[in-house]
Amino acid sequence: MDQESEREPEHSPRRIGRGTALSILVGMAGFAIVLDLVTKEWATKLDPHEPIRLLGGAVYMSLTRNSGAAFSLLEDHTYIFPIIAVVVLGALGFMARRLRSLPWAIALGMIFGGVFGNLVDRIFRAPAPFHGHVVDFISVFDAHGRAFPIFNVADMALVGGVSLAILLELQGRQRDGSRITSEKNTDTDDEPAPGDAPSAAVGSERGSQAW
Repeated sequence: MDQESEREPEHSPRRIGRGTALSILVGMAGFAIVLDLVTKEWATKLDPHEPIRLLGGAVYMSLTRNSGAAFSLLEDHTYIFPIIAVVVLGALGFMARRLRSLPWAIALGMIFGGVFGNLVDRIFRAPAPFHGHVVDFISVFDAHGRAFPIFNVADMALVGGVSLAILLELQGRQRDGSRITSEKNTDTDDEPAPGDAPSAAVGSERGSQAW
């Protein structure tokens, strides 16, 4: 049996207008960016030596400034992150050219907002332009990030968007609103049904007798 991948027709109900899809992407990105900026501005007022304990210690508001990536990776090469961010944003813009899917618009918008939010920190925050340290302040299960790296709203948007994008890929959902489905095609249609075999044989015999 052969498996063939087929796309849904162009009139699939999962499609939305390109303008609508782009509006949703921009809206999601804008919401993530604004929320990230506002919460980071609030977090900079926190005392880094006195984390705020929430939900019985499940979450802490603990201010830290990260010069690297998660787990403080590449903390001595801060200039790399703005370059990576610009490349990612360019790739997202390229991917949005044929965007006509609601869930993909949400996913790409979240990724864009997350990348851009941290890029703002890299460019404008201390100690220097394009070498800025990212403001992180959400810590889970430990006040000082020993259970899990301290993160921010931009990180949440980025991880959420990437996770949604992976799920959509696994489901075969495409950015243009179509969906790739696997259908099993067999050769049974080309073979005579079991019940038809005797009649075919009889017909053949009668034909030979007639001739």
